[in-house]
Amino acid sequence: MFSPLTYSYVADDEYDTLPPLPPQMKAPPKKAAHLLDIPTGNNAWSSVLQQAEVRRRKRLQTTPEHPRRALFCLTLDNKLRRSCIKLVEWKPFEYLVLFTIFCNCAALALSKPLPNNDTTPTNYILEQIEYIFLAIFTFEVILKIIAYGLCLHPNAYLRSGWNFLDFIIVVVGFLSVFLVRYNVQGFDVKSLRAFRVIRPLKLVNGVPSLQIVLNSILRAMLPLLHIALLVLFVIIIYAIIGLELFCGKMHMTCYYNGTNIMSRADEDRPCGDKGRRCPENQECKDIGWTGPWHGFINFDNFGLAMLTVFQCITMEGWTSILYKMNDAIGRDWAWIYFVSLIIIGSFFVMNLVLGVLSG
Repeated sequence: MFSPLTYSYVADDEYDTLPPLPPQMKAPPKKAAHLLDIPTGNNAWSSVLQQAEVRRRKRLQTTPEHPRRALFCLTLDNKLRRSCIKLVEWKPFEYLVLFTIFCNCAALALSKPLPNNDTTPTNYILEQIEYIFLAIFTFEVILKIIAYGLCLHPNAYLRSGWNFLDFIIVVVGFLSVFLVRYNVQGFDVKSLRAFRVIRPLKLVNGVPSLQIVLNSILRAMLPLLHIALLVLFVIIIYAIIGLELFCGKMHMTCYYNGTNIMSRADEDRPCGDKGRRCPENQECKDIGWTGPWHGFINFDNFGLAMLTVFQCITMEGWTSILYKMNDAIGRDWAWIYFVSLIIIGSFFVMNLVLGVLSG
């Protein structure tokens, strides 16, 4: 009687379409098996594999940076070498070395060298304590050589610059002790003992943050050379300008009328027609006065002009130079030269050094 109902679905727009089926999940990759996990029927062969895997894991725990052999005979499986590696990388051992370095610095500060090989009871005690410091530093060097190797291996002890510095300090210490003990003539032992002042540099080897700072400074040496050339260029330019403007302007001063006697109150102050005026009983003239600061700070020649400009760039007493120049030529325009020198040479160029180091 009635025809059967039929149903058809037509999407009106793109949002009405049926969602796609989710993609088929991939099977997770299989985990690589270790030698200890491989089943074997032979018990003897299984024990050999297990021992090999144990030795391999011990090498990984020792850290892969260590060479396989040290001193041509000590492998990573050697008990002595493993003990030395664990000891030198043990934090309390590093703290002990740092504490020894601080104590050595204190001993160097308390020491009072005297001429003609004289000494005091305090110096004698400090000399005896010096042997203890030398023994501790030598023990540290021996442990690190056994742990890392001497110099032929990658990451060996002497391959590091800071370790090489420690090694030189220990060798110089032993050399000075040998010369003092056997009283070697014709050699100044005090010159070797002066090398003890570089022992505080061992602190850099124990503090990685100091190494980062010093390495950054060393890497910045080439950009700093470029900044130094720029500073030299600015000094040369302003020295030439100063020669043209101020040459011979700071040799006139006040003398008593009719005499060559300078006034004691004004013996280091110049004068001039447009600058400072002399009192009534004095006259301003140039009869051979070298100038203020014994004639070292002026613009009479290129060398002294560069020295004067460099002092102004350092901002050490540049206002005094400006005031002396105002006494000689007046206050109208001399300040433009000095203020521009401070802005360009000191505030801008010199602060580029900080920018290079911070970068």
